[in-house]
Amino acid sequence: MKILITGANGQLGNEFKILTQQYPQFDFVFTDVEEMDITDEAAIASIVQQEKPDILINCAAYTAVDKAEKETALAYLINDTAVGNLARVCSRLNILLVHISTDYIFDGKGYRPYAENDPPHPLSIYAKSKFAGEEAVFANAKKALLIRTSWLYSEFGNNFVKTIMKYGKERGSMNIVFDQIGSPTYAYDLAKTILEILALQPAWEDIQVYHYSNEGVASWYDFAKAIIELSDIRCTIHAIETKDYPLPAIRPYFSVFNKAKIKQQFHLEIPYWRDSLIECLKRMKR
Repeated sequence: MKILITGANGQLGNEFKILTQQYPQFDFVFTDVEEMDITDEAAIASIVQQEKPDILINCAAYTAVDKAEKETALAYLINDTAVGNLARVCSRLNILLVHISTDYIFDGKGYRPYAENDPPHPLSIYAKSKFAGEEAVFANAKKALLIRTSWLYSEFGNNFVKTIMKYGKERGSMNIVFDQIGSPTYAYDLAKTILEILALQPAWEDIQVYHYSNEGVASWYDFAKAIIELSDIRCTIHAIETKDYPLPAIRPYFSVFNKAKIKQQFHLEIPYWRDSLIECLKRMKR
């Protein structure tokens, strides 16, 4: 089976590149904006008809959460319009679309982990654009795998782990919010899970939504503390409230996922977030 991947130079796309040798049953085609502009439906159709993939995994996304408050049109172009383009092309050519969404589509005002059928209530422009992308999948795709994830990081691209390591080395102390709770997710684990699912169930006839993150919960403060400690960086982390560190975009206070559906359906053993962080930091050292 042939898999075409968009956003190949991002965090998740790069993890798929690492995993290619572990999945010889798949033939991979990697594209980024230089090879295929997903905001142009005709350009997508041209490449897809040429490559003839069975599956298209969309790893492209606008993820600058705070910038999106000003770059609204760009956020919607990549996270909504482009997704609709991909969904329509996949629908016409009978291709399975795998699309990645976010925990930020929930408002975080709940007290229990969010299940797939909980009603979304996005608060920021970024969150609203990602939810619009989900709606574009439902409106235009015939068969799709929509996977929501949270707090994604890897050894590639820009992310929280790299930011904390950089500032931790430059500063003697940092203030990090302790009242936003979620689950850090290693992009390698997410990519591997997607390929495991596709290997187990290559044929899909409808649109399914799944929640995936690493196991366990943490605040951004807990996450930062772990990064500093496991990296042997001398830096003191101070816990502060969200109100003491105002940002342009509103974040959900509690965005933990209920992962029962994906675990039970595919018999997954999901790694604990701290164990996966250790693996990521080992790779960064290598």
